[in-house]
Amino acid sequence: MTNAPGQHREELLHLLWLEPRGAANLQGARIRELIRSLEQSQPADLATPEALAALEGVWELRWSSSRQPYLAVAPWLENLQCLAPSQGRGMNLLRPSGPFGALAGIAVEASIAVVAAEQSPTQRVQVRFRRGGWLGPSLGAGRLQWLRSVDQSFPAWLDITVLDADLRICRGNAGTLFALTRRPDLNLVDLLIHPRP
Repeated sequence: MTNAPGQHREELLHLLWLEPRGAANLQGARIRELIRSLEQSQPADLATPEALAALEGVWELRWSSSRQPYLAVAPWLENLQCLAPSQGRGMNLLRPSGPFGALAGIAVEASIAVVAAEQSPTQRVQVRFRRGGWLGPSLGAGRLQWLRSVDQSFPAWLDITVLDADLRICRGNAGTLFALTRRPDLNLVDLLIHPRP
């Protein structure tokens, strides 16, 4: 007997990892089918310390149902999400792909917190955007940056519906569906904006 959830996960990861970055955009219908299957067969539950540990790290957006430019997946752009639930922090980072990626990017920093569900599973993460702007290259122990406070006039959240060592599926408060893969080659501490002294 075949393991359909395992096969669906492997097929989805294969589509998300297609090169050039953004090639998965051509497979939207199949990606949605695979996501629905995985959400039913292996729903995430953030109520455990193991799940929070799995959430921690650097993730790259590889497919999105959104048409917004800042949620785009394209060959020339890395759309990263840095999550540190252990610190209650997260950051979205758009930067050029390739060797120039470490030189500059556009970042939005947020406070994040898992919202306990009345019934299992717990999947919702509340997001409160704090500041955003330009991040430059690292200089010694610091980093060039120009950031301004963000006035968030609406509550934001993500439902993390599938989560494992390599794959994260999310549904946003605006109805957007996201598929992200872990970037083990990137260091969370190096990318996160250091808190103000």
